[in-house]
Order: sequence, then structure tokens, then C-alpha cells
Amino acid sequence: MSTSTKAALSAAQVNAFEKDGFLILPRMVAAADCEVMVATTNAHLAQALPPLEYEADVGYAGAPTSLDSVGGRTARRLRDAYHRHDSYRRWATNPQLVAMLEQLLGERVCLTLSHHNCVMTKHPHFGTATGWHRDIRYWSFPRNELISVWLALDNEDENNGGLRFIPGSHRIDIQRGQMDDLDFLRPDVAENQALFAQGKAVQLNRGDVVFFHSGLFHAAGRNNSELVKESVVFAYHGLSNPPIAGSRSAAAESILLGV
Repeated sequence: MSTSTKAALSAAQVNAFEKDGFLILPRMVAAADCEVMVATTNAHLAQALPPLEYEADVGYAGAPTSLDSVGGRTARRLRDAYHRHDSYRRWATNPQLVAMLEQLLGERVCLTLSHHNCVMTKHPHFGTATGWHRDIRYWSFPRNELISVWLALDNEDENNGGLRFIPGSHRIDIQRGQMDDLDFLRPDVAENQALFAQGKAVQLNRGDVVFFHSGLFHAAGRNNSELVKESVVFAYHGLSNPPIAGSRSAAAESILLGV
């Protein structure tokens, strides 16, 4: 796995992550490595190689209502990327990536296999939008101090359902009434409208990587292009912040990385 940035983050990059809750690292992963992951993803999609999550499984607005309805077997993600193929696993454990995460978390880093650990696939026509939410909403750790790492395998923008962030939203207090039953920000609440207005769409090219905080509000629209958009996503926590025993977050192992 080859990369093209320096091993360490600069002080400015660390400060930007702490302030905004996300950090974009352009062209961090070489084109050849991305191409291997793209070919693997497309082969596994064609084979419907399990484990998969389908759009019909999530029940979001606009999703097919069942696996047997039109578009019901549209894949939303290829699960367990870590064990699915060596190309994903090499990226998840890349020493340069781990060194950067150690800088941001301030300690040894663990890869959680309970969350993300997938290839996100957003298809035209049936790939649904995702509302404003925080990853920590369904994760169980003592501290809200995890980092999600998103690798773009295709160019991403608003047209094909790219990521949107509310900068700095990992540092604000949200009241229970601002959230719906699934812990998405409610569009009918006045306080949320001000947050939505701060939302920022990010444009990514193949090989770009985004780090974002587990408490950062983010969203993504529908894919209005005619091509499937693919991204590899893993999540990491510090050694002193293990998953809470008995929770969903402890259902799969956490892998200690680095030396």
C-alpha cells in the first residue's frame, strides 16, 4: 500500500481537525491501490458476496420497501471489509494512517470491527439519502472520541451523494428534542435550521481520505449520476477507550495497531 503524503500531520492539520471535526487528506492513497479496491468491490457486488446490507434493510425515506420490490436488492454496503479482501485490510492497518490517528487520539490506536468496516456503495436511482447524524449515536464507548476514516474510491460531490459536514458540530450540545427516534436531526426544529445552514459539501477525488470525529454531524444526498459511487470506511478508537462490554460495539473484536 503506497501513499503520497508525509507520515505525520502538521500542527495546522491537527488544529483543523480539533476545530472543525474533520480533515481532508488529498491523494493519500495511490491510484493503483484504489484500482485494486475498485475491481474487488465491483467483483463482490456482481457476485452479491455476503455479508451485504441492502437499501431495503435500512428503511430510510425513499428506499425500496422490501428485498423483492423494485430496487430491493440494491447493495448499500459490503460488510466486514477487513476480512473480505487483503486490499482493504492493508489500507485499514497502513502504518502511515495509524501514525496520523495516533497523533489525533494521543495514544495507541485500535481498529474496531464492530462499526463501519465496510465498503459503502451508493447506486443511482435506489441509493437513498442519509440525514444529519453522528456516528456515536449507535456506538457504545466511554468517551465520544473515535475517528472514522473515509477513503474515496471514486470522485465524490453533491451530485453523486458525497459527504456533507457541519464544521465544529462535534463540540456543541444537542438537546434530546432536536433529534428524532433514530437520532437524526429533526428538520422541523428551528434550532436545527441554523445548523443545516452551516452544512458544507466536500468534494473528493479518488484516493482522497477524510478523517472525521465520531460526534460530528454529517449527511449525504442521493446519487443523481448514472455511476455507482464507492468508498471504504473504517473506524478507530484509542487504547484507553475500549467498547463497553455487552454492547453492540463489543460484538466484534478491536485490533490494536502500531508498534
